[in-house]
Amino acid sequence: MSTIPSISRRNFLKVSAIAGGGMLVGFSMIDKADPALTADEFTPNAYIKITPNGTITLMAPNPEIGQGVKTSLPMIIAEELCVDWQKINVEIAALDAKYGNQVAGGSGSVRGRFEPLRKVGATAKTMLVTAAAQTLNVPAEECHAENGSVIHKASGRKLSYGSLASKAATLPVPSDVKLKDPKDFKIIGTRVKDIDVKKIITGKPLFGIDTRREGMLFAVVARSPAYGKKLKSFDDTETRKLTGIKQVLQIKNSVAVLATSTWAAKKGRDALSLEWEDAGKLESTADHDAAFLKMLSKKAPDTSRNDGDVEAAMTASHQVLDVTYTTPVVSHAQMEPLNFFADVRNGKAELFGPTQVPGSLRSQVAKELNIAPENISIGLPRQGGGFGRKLMPDNGVEAALISAAAKCPVQVQWTREDDMQNDFYRPSAAFRYRASFENGNLLAWHQSSVWLNRGNNSDTYPAGALQNFRAESQGLTTNIPMGYWRAPGHNVLGFAAESFMDEVCHELKKDPVAFRLELMEKAKQQPVGKISYDPDKFKSVIELVAAMSNWGKKQAPGTFLGFSTWFSFNTYIAEVVELKIISGKPRVHKVYCAVNCGKVVNLSGAENQIQGAIIDGIGHAMLTKITFDKGAVVETNFGNYRFLRMKETPLDVVVKFVPSEAPPTGLGEPALPPVAAALANALFAATGKRFRKMPFDEA
Repeated sequence: MSTIPSISRRNFLKVSAIAGGGMLVGFSMIDKADPALTADEFTPNAYIKITPNGTITLMAPNPEIGQGVKTSLPMIIAEELCVDWQKINVEIAALDAKYGNQVAGGSGSVRGRFEPLRKVGATAKTMLVTAAAQTLNVPAEECHAENGSVIHKASGRKLSYGSLASKAATLPVPSDVKLKDPKDFKIIGTRVKDIDVKKIITGKPLFGIDTRREGMLFAVVARSPAYGKKLKSFDDTETRKLTGIKQVLQIKNSVAVLATSTWAAKKGRDALSLEWEDAGKLESTADHDAAFLKMLSKKAPDTSRNDGDVEAAMTASHQVLDVTYTTPVVSHAQMEPLNFFADVRNGKAELFGPTQVPGSLRSQVAKELNIAPENISIGLPRQGGGFGRKLMPDNGVEAALISAAAKCPVQVQWTREDDMQNDFYRPSAAFRYRASFENGNLLAWHQSSVWLNRGNNSDTYPAGALQNFRAESQGLTTNIPMGYWRAPGHNVLGFAAESFMDEVCHELKKDPVAFRLELMEKAKQQPVGKISYDPDKFKSVIELVAAMSNWGKKQAPGTFLGFSTWFSFNTYIAEVVELKIISGKPRVHKVYCAVNCGKVVNLSGAENQIQGAIIDGIGHAMLTKITFDKGAVVETNFGNYRFLRMKETPLDVVVKFVPSEAPPTGLGEPALPPVAAALANALFAATGKRFRKMPFDEA
């Protein structure tokens, strides 16, 4: 068993007068958010509510955007609390300072809260055991907790948590408590279905769009049709003739139509006469692509890593492989179009809707409307996807501005076209990779990249395994908003780097799995500079997926394999895509995935995250792109921004986890970066053609 540090009484919150007596537990917990999202430390706070009638409510402090934290985070508390999971109530916590920085992003929820939430459960359990011992007049050492009760071992007497709650709430906080030995876990590491699955499949109101309030109007907004345009004028004459229209308001560079239903508001928006004028450069994708290639031909000003002497190793006497890869802008296109409810009146604001950053939303609303932050409440529904889009709080800010101007509660609903034209996109990028060889050895590796709006360097593997390695990056300035998209940076860097590694292996006539294992051994035994990864953990997933896929063994006729590996969010992934040629066309038959992510909290939820990321990655590699024509988005809905159809998905995605008792690492994003390269490498094995441009269906 492990011992945790003492907790001061000042930092412990106990409320004994709830629902006629009971217990409310929660305390400050320190950890760090993902550095890509914030550099500050934050103090998340979880709590347990136990009432005298035996009701136990666990709070999920992080936004639930489909990654399963409404289930997995309470599971951690429940494990140490020793309760029956089937009898637990779970609620998503509203924004509150006691929960710290409530963010969904960077695959950080479980990895950041694992130990602190165990501490919450263990501390509450210890207090309940102490209360039982005092009630029974026996030593606490003779009692143990089990399924929401405390049992006296010798006599078999049992007291429920509900009967002990009020007394436990009066006890002093223990100076230290012991956490369970992982071998005694009964909930963590098992398969637990999503806490909301029944409500989801039966259509119960869970999402922001389900919000209803007395006196609420529905709003649909006309926004700029292109980046670089501003509103010059509008005429709402025809709009106001329509049934149900209540108000038409100009809000900054947009026009909001408020009505008695979303459909009426949309019809009113479509009837507006709008005049837009140029207010900046009207950019097109073709211009970006041409600029990328020109910039790649020159040395970048930003070098993130420079080991050895790459240029000296790129001499005429050595064989040099020089390859370029390109990836497009993509939209988040989350299943749930953006929406938000706002009621701003009398110097106060009530907000409710989908966001990954409720704290940031509150700060921006406070600034925009000059309202004290403590007068702004933000509730969080379950959300239908995010993938980084809702790290931008513009949907909530917009709703607050409209409500303040309309002086009534409003629900703002976006259409899919609104989402596609007004996104914060994954930036397009171009990569130039060079490698030099001599006598069957890899001498040097040089990666140079250009990204729309910002550079994005990485010194992950194979840096540290080679004497000569350089990584450099630069950004192309744009007035089109770029943002975070699932596994930021890694989502395309993994494709380029691992596709190039396969090309290197082909030139060296070396097996792709064996060569990577060779590099990992070099990084472990003779590291060059800083090593930002664990070679043994990399080897663990490479060897596991090779065994899972029968790599290196004779395949059935018409079957071809592609391999890739990557490290992100402290998690190691290796994947093999298995292709079959059916009716002359390649089809993804299976994907094998090995994962080293520390302790798995919810096995079924973890598998779901991995499988979803892989299918998402395949679809974006094959099909999706956003194209700009003079600032306007060409792909405005799923008719021309196509995702995989059911019949196009792999028949099976086989997932295995490397056994580990280490704390959990990230899981929602790491499986996506390597799959595009594994697919490209399998396509090369099947067709002899390299796929260096996303989407592959255009290559």
